[in-house]
Amino acid sequence: MREPNLKQDIEVLLTQIEQTSATSSLLDLSQEDRSDLLKQSATYADAFISSLATTNGFAQKAVRGLAIGKEPISLEAALQLYQKEVVENGINAASPKHLGYIPGGGVFTAALADFLVAVTNPFSSAYYASPGAATIENEVINWIKSVFGFPESAVGALSSGGSISTIIALTAARDKHQIKNERIPNSVVYLSDQVHHSTQKALRIIGLEDVQIRHVPMDSEHRMQAEALNTLVELDKAAGLQPFLIVATAGTTDTGAIDPLNEIADIAAAQSLWFHVDAAYGGFFILTAKKALFAGIQRADSLIVDPHKGLFLPYGVGAVLVKDRNAVLHSHYYTANYMQDGQNEELLKSPANLSPELTKHFRGLRVWLPLQLHGIAPFQACLEEKLLLLQYFRARLLEQGFCVGPEPDLSVSYFWYPFSNDVDEKNKQLMEEIHQDGAVFLSSSIINNRFVIRIAILAFRTRKETIDEAMEMVCRCLTRVS
Repeated sequence: MREPNLKQDIEVLLTQIEQTSATSSLLDLSQEDRSDLLKQSATYADAFISSLATTNGFAQKAVRGLAIGKEPISLEAALQLYQKEVVENGINAASPKHLGYIPGGGVFTAALADFLVAVTNPFSSAYYASPGAATIENEVINWIKSVFGFPESAVGALSSGGSISTIIALTAARDKHQIKNERIPNSVVYLSDQVHHSTQKALRIIGLEDVQIRHVPMDSEHRMQAEALNTLVELDKAAGLQPFLIVATAGTTDTGAIDPLNEIADIAAAQSLWFHVDAAYGGFFILTAKKALFAGIQRADSLIVDPHKGLFLPYGVGAVLVKDRNAVLHSHYYTANYMQDGQNEELLKSPANLSPELTKHFRGLRVWLPLQLHGIAPFQACLEEKLLLLQYFRARLLEQGFCVGPEPDLSVSYFWYPFSNDVDEKNKQLMEEIHQDGAVFLSSSIINNRFVIRIAILAFRTRKETIDEAMEMVCRCLTRVS
């Protein structure tokens, strides 16, 4: 066995370190290089935003040239690829002409927040690691609690969006009611056909795929019927089943309807059920003249809402509120030996204890900074504007002979043209023509067994001019349907 020669070994290591450092240091850019890259990025961002009013909302083509190679390329080349293969391909979610799904929008000040977060990289999951970042996350949750009338004792977390928020909320409901093992097949969940599919997905993920699901009948305006809900609960209890969860919606994705929250809350309280409200899309309309429609939302046991929808922020930030903090901690609080330095902190100050995520993006700043810089008023005005624009679009449709769905609660509606024959098939053709045109992006759905065209107005840049362009496109495409 070779005798150790520490001096020689250290010299070899120093040579190897010097060789690798010359290459690894390329990741830590000089101030001059940073300034140059920032300038190129800002120039690109300005050009992108300036072009939004004149570029189409939708296009689709094959993607090419995005494979990662061994050799570096310039930022200029990377931006050209990004523009051609990403920005100019698919739905332009930052565009005022994205009216097909619930868009993210992406206010510029939120992008600045994400840039600062990526540069400073605080670990916001644990209060011990970054008290300021964790506090910002918690202050955002506190503000959302105040918006929806939740008590100070409620807890919450920022998530990547409605799907993870739903998982957090429904896991708390599951654990509160001890729905596990042999109790699962006899447990019952109540929802409507308009509920977002992330609810069923969440139930499957958290081990409740085999629960009984009751679809509560809806009224003519696509709202859950409270009386029918109560009847179903009574029948299930009489049959020896275990009802435990009601999922109501405050702003359905298809039709923008708000379920009768107060009446449902009464039933949940009387029947000792967990009352969950999905307000991912519609929740922040509580800041508008539509506030009365949200009466009862403060009585929910859990609530989800997406700032990347109603606050027009970039995709990737949702929020969940839960009143029973012990149920949430039971699901998510855990520790490890290497985390012992942070164990003495208050549990609820650390977002990681309220969410499946330990390492997570510091999402709080992208909510906190825009609210601080702009105040609340511009967000409220934007939401009010979208409600008015939908009414304007529906009036224009009726003027052109289209049929429209019932008066919407929020900023989503649907329509179809009453062709003399093959109505569904010809409206499908009309939808294809609209997508082929691409000037403004709309989507479709099946409602009451009818094929309909759907509009969702929530992009913060959407103005009356956009709606006029959408109307012109629809009429233009209508002339191409034979």
